[in-house]
Amino acid sequence: MPTESKPVPTKPKATDSLVPPKKAAGAAKATSTAKTEILTGSGAILRSLENLGIKDVFGLPGGAIMPFYDELMSSTNIRHILVRHEQGAGHAAEGYASSTGKIGVAIATSGPGATNLVTAIADAHMDSVPLLAITGQVFSTSMGTDAFQEVDIVGIAMPITKHSFLVTRPEDIPATLAAAYLIATTGRPGPVLVDITKDAQQNSAPFVWPPAIDLPGYRPVMKAHGKQVQAAAKLIAEAKRPVLYVGGGVIRAEASEELFALAEKTGVPVVTTLMARGAFPDSHEQHLGMPGMHGTVPAVLALQEADVLIVLGARFDDRVTGKPSEFAPDATVIHVDVDPAEISKIRVADVPIVGDAKDVIADLTVAYAETVKKTTPDISAWWKRLNELKARFPLGYDEPEDGLLSPQYVIERIGQITGPEAIYAAGVGQHQMWAAQYIKYERPNAWLNSGGAGTMGYGVPAAMGAKVANPDRIVWAIDGDGCFQMTNQELATCTINDIPIKVAVINNSSLGMVRQWQTLFYNGRHSFTDLNTGHDTVMIPDFVKLAEAYGALGIRVTKKEEVDAAIKLANETNDRPVVIDFIVSADAMVWPMVPQGVGNSSVQYAREKAPEWEEE
Repeated sequence: MPTESKPVPTKPKATDSLVPPKKAAGAAKATSTAKTEILTGSGAILRSLENLGIKDVFGLPGGAIMPFYDELMSSTNIRHILVRHEQGAGHAAEGYASSTGKIGVAIATSGPGATNLVTAIADAHMDSVPLLAITGQVFSTSMGTDAFQEVDIVGIAMPITKHSFLVTRPEDIPATLAAAYLIATTGRPGPVLVDITKDAQQNSAPFVWPPAIDLPGYRPVMKAHGKQVQAAAKLIAEAKRPVLYVGGGVIRAEASEELFALAEKTGVPVVTTLMARGAFPDSHEQHLGMPGMHGTVPAVLALQEADVLIVLGARFDDRVTGKPSEFAPDATVIHVDVDPAEISKIRVADVPIVGDAKDVIADLTVAYAETVKKTTPDISAWWKRLNELKARFPLGYDEPEDGLLSPQYVIERIGQITGPEAIYAAGVGQHQMWAAQYIKYERPNAWLNSGGAGTMGYGVPAAMGAKVANPDRIVWAIDGDGCFQMTNQELATCTINDIPIKVAVINNSSLGMVRQWQTLFYNGRHSFTDLNTGHDTVMIPDFVKLAEAYGALGIRVTKKEEVDAAIKLANETNDRPVVIDFIVSADAMVWPMVPQGVGNSSVQYAREKAPEWEEE
């Protein structure tokens, strides 16, 4: 047996020269002095993953990936979670990554196995999640012949990955996987696909570790230009109405401590986007909440009225800006992002800063401290205005008139009873927005959701992946009855593999967000949004029976006085998954709201059921 290679750090930091640490997978040259070992391609995959420090993978075997699965069976270092659908593997890998900062790994076979991963890969691409997708491919001699289960997954995935690799020779496997790991976890994180033909898995070649990595042109800039940082510090010190506009890049860069120090030093108000919830504590007096379409009124109007925006790891998403031409019309923009493609993509940056958020924010704090020695910032009038907005427009909701549960109350109580040390993964829709609004986040990586892609079905498998990565934390999936029906088969995976997640089904018997838009913009014509899952006498399916069929504890809650006891029972149940079917009102809506296609100054705190808005 060869001398064991030490695993690389979980999350290497790229440098301008892109020479990884000495322990890393991608040393500039192969330097192994151990006797060369001959391994099959499958053995090389397994050994490479072990050397990269991978401990958990999610997948589903099939013909084209079977040689690797045969090898994986003998591994004592890597835990494989057998999912019930490849999309579940992808979202579980996302949840694993997003809750830890480590890379998530999903494995599938060729053809439909690979295409079932596409949604999760696209999701990871939109939300900058470090994901390694490994797929089997037909024999290289059969490629291009429309062989059984042949799909050009490299071509399909190219637009939604940082890079996609096709491997046809076993000797190329170590370097390819090391490069894929490096690309996925450095710079702006994201998904990388490695497609490996079946003959490459079966044939043998010398295993060389660490391998040489050749990535011409891949040079993520991590350290910002000092003059740009100085210019930004001067603007902040002179601003009268500054706002720290914080995006998910701060969480991906593990820069929450640096953000906290900058905010405390400057006294500037902070808004955290949907992807940045938890990057700055909700309980902090400088936090205004989440901006955007369903953001708090103080957060939305703070951005609109700002004279300087300090944009950290955010990309001016349309759900935040509303109509871009009307967004923050008087603001000078400082934009910090590790991805130069995001700078001035939507809003021109007056001070563009390309670099890693962790390093840039730390440098900016130091530069600001030096700058204020020569000037006296004064934003007291600005805080007077913001505090008035906070007092006038607190988050709140009305009790439903139909006597059913308030979904906001249910979600709020889950957060209050469970606490900030838990992890909350949401599906997509109204329940996602309420979970972002009414659960208080005090730390990064506690809030997982599909932000950019808006993928229904994300919640349950993402919670599963997060629980695998964080076995000592309580993990809740906040799901809707529509989302839950897309991926609830992973409850079987949870039961069999002892992954006791908690699932709150916010059951309004409809596709809630679509129904809300139909109410507001289509004169209440609820076209094909009724799901018949929880109201009246129809329950198709009965979620309690479904949970029990999967070996989970099933609970139904229909009364307010039952809510707390059900949540506490779920939190105390750790021998199996728990599903609580909360029967809530279909008439509840997400407020505040900025209609699509209008400026954020049109934010509405609440509206009647027949507004004058028109969708653009």
